[in-house]
Amino acid sequence: MSEFSIDALQEKVYKTEAVLKEELVTVRAGRANAALLDKVMVEYYGSPTPLKALANISVPEPRTLLVSPFDPKSIPDIEKGINIANIGINPVNDGKVIRLQIPQVTEERRKELSKTVKKMGEDAKVAVRNLRRDANDKVKKLEKSGDYTEDDVKSTLDDIQKLTDKSVKEIDAIIAAKEKEIMEV
Repeated sequence: MSEFSIDALQEKVYKTEAVLKEELVTVRAGRANAALLDKVMVEYYGSPTPLKALANISVPEPRTLLVSPFDPKSIPDIEKGINIANIGINPVNDGKVIRLQIPQVTEERRKELSKTVKKMGEDAKVAVRNLRRDANDKVKKLEKSGDYTEDDVKSTLDDIQKLTDKSVKEIDAIIAAKEKEIMEV
């Protein structure tokens, strides 16, 4: 039977936290953030291409994103890609660049976004707890097969629980920071 590795579990837990951070970046909090456009794909010469590969994205003002295409002929395709991505911002172009004005977020919308962020956090915690359950099952199988002693099992299960607790705290901190950002006016 294969060995159980706390390092492998830790890596999976860190990946879960990283995915949460990536998802949270796309939640619009009323401030311009170039990462809002990270998932925007543009149909460019017949193939879907990430917007980042077709243009520079900058933040000239707190509530404005500026998309500067490398190829000015791609502006209509980029506008279409932004509209299809359904990020809730209408692109405006002047022939050279595309400006995205980030609308002020209403109090009601802030509360909705806060709920969405909490849900994302809960989903991440569930994923971490599922990793814990799978790891605990592996350790118990190793004990049954005789590869682990009772003391090894107890020690390893404690380590797994500590890692899970640490990760849940980290997820809570990430969510709290994002909620604070959303609720700032």
